[in-house]
Order: sequence, then C-alpha cells, then structure tokens
Amino acid sequence: MQDGQGRLVPVANVKTQDKLEDELVDRLCSSAIALSNSLKEFKKVALSEVFAFRELVLVEYNAKLGGKKGNMTLRTYDGRFELQIAIADRLVFGPQLQAAKALIDECLTRWSEGSNENLHAIVNDAFDVGKEGNIDTRRVLGLQSLKIEDLNWQKAMTAIKDAVRVDNTTTYIRFYRRDPVTGARTSILLDLAAIPVDLAEL
Repeated sequence: MQDGQGRLVPVANVKTQDKLEDELVDRLCSSAIALSNSLKEFKKVALSEVFAFRELVLVEYNAKLGGKKGNMTLRTYDGRFELQIAIADRLVFGPQLQAAKALIDECLTRWSEGSNENLHAIVNDAFDVGKEGNIDTRRVLGLQSLKIEDLNWQKAMTAIKDAVRVDNTTTYIRFYRRDPVTGARTSILLDLAAIPVDLAEL
C-alpha cells in the first residue's frame, strides 16, 4: 500500500486498523465525489430548464433579455414548492484601494486629537484581511455610507468606488417547500453539512 510519502509498504506490514480506515475513507469519499458530480449535473439541468422557461415567457411578451442576469422566483400552482434563482457578482478591489486607505489614514491622523476611537475601529476593521486573505467587501463599501464632509475622505470614497471590480458572477439556485397548514417555508437542503441528522437514529 502506498503511504502519504509515496512509499510502497508491504500489505503485511500495514496494521489492520489502518487498512480498515483506508477502505472506509476511500469508499465514502468516492461516494461523496459521485454525489457531488450528480448535484453538479442536477444544477446544470435545473438552470437550463429554468432559463428555457424564462425564454418562453419572454417570447410570449415579445421581450428580449441580454445574458442570464436577473433574480427570479418560480412556484408550483398550489404554492407547495418554490425555487429561486439568485445571480451575484463577486467583487474584488483594484490598486485604487491602497490610495483610499492612505487618504483615510491621513484623515484619521488629522482627526486624532479628540476623535472618536470607534471610527478608527470601524475603518481598521473594514480594511482587515480575513481568513482567506480577502478584504471584507461589504465593510469597505459600508464606509461610503458614513456622512463625513472632508475633502480627503470624499477622495478616498471615490477611490473605493473606482477600485471595485467584478471578478466573476455566481448563479445560485435554491429550493423550498411550504407547510400546507402553517404556510411556513423551509429550505430543501442540498448542502451535506447543513442537513440535520439525529445521531440517535443511527
């Protein structure tokens, strides 16, 4: 059997427990890969059918739509089931963001005497690099909502606006069911980690 360093180890020298663990993990991960591929195919088919239906609706109204942009919600006639299409842009920042941070730092230095420390915390938190090495887009863009009448601050906000770039677009499809009695809507979970399992039932 090949070990983690790529060395071949005689099967007789591998502990029984290690063999069982190897077989278990290999089998379950292989099943997970097959399930993941099935979900991918399902998503492709589902999106294709939804977009085809949308085209039928557009033709009926003699309307044209460029690309696949636009969120929408579809429901069964009785309202039991619902699906949503959500299209979201993933935003990243260009080099203008560094200019924005420099301008903001200049403002904070200038306002340092008697300034509110909470503002420092908000700004520093916004520009903090997250776990994946990315800046929190929402927090940086949120700085634009602060009403600060300062020329350099306004320049910084312009730099942030100019720094925003669309990296890619992701299309999400979500499924829901409604309780016929209460009308409560619950997600039809396709995320393995999000599906609740009662260990007592195993």
